[in-house]
Amino acid sequence: MMRVGILTVSDRAFAGEYVDQSGPALREAVVEALKAEVVRYAIVADDWEAIHHALIAWTDEDRLDLILTTGGTGFAPRDITPEVTRSLIEREAPGLVFAMVHYGLQITPHAVLTRAVAGIRGRTLIVNLPGSPKAARENFSVIAPALPHAIALLRGVPMAEKDHIAGPSAAPP
Repeated sequence: MMRVGILTVSDRAFAGEYVDQSGPALREAVVEALKAEVVRYAIVADDWEAIHHALIAWTDEDRLDLILTTGGTGFAPRDITPEVTRSLIEREAPGLVFAMVHYGLQITPHAVLTRAVAGIRGRTLIVNLPGSPKAARENFSVIAPALPHAIALLRGVPMAEKDHIAGPSAAPP
């Protein structure tokens, strides 16, 4: 079973000024779409050390398969989630971001304003999602079908690479 962490990055939610809605919305989407177990959930401020600490702990100590962040990907001065993520990942996964932006542009021209990052640290995939519950769910739904295969490849599951190259769609009708 895929082990997932959801990190909400929001000064106001961390301060208790409002109830986090994006994290719970993602939890529901992850369980529904991936049948995965959400083993870590936290709310942190838009603070480099807080974001960094959570991502390091969840990748290096907990060895989660997937971490979804929500919030901190826009143009506001305190939106630093992509910078923290980029400082920690070893390899980027830009196709996931491209897919989310492509989908988002069909809904709003503001989709081009995302600064989201997706990448790999060790055997953990980290994906930055928008902070609004609706946008977080929509963006997650775009990449969800590819995530089980991505995680299988990161885990080194035998035949995962072969299944990708010669999967069912490659078979003659």
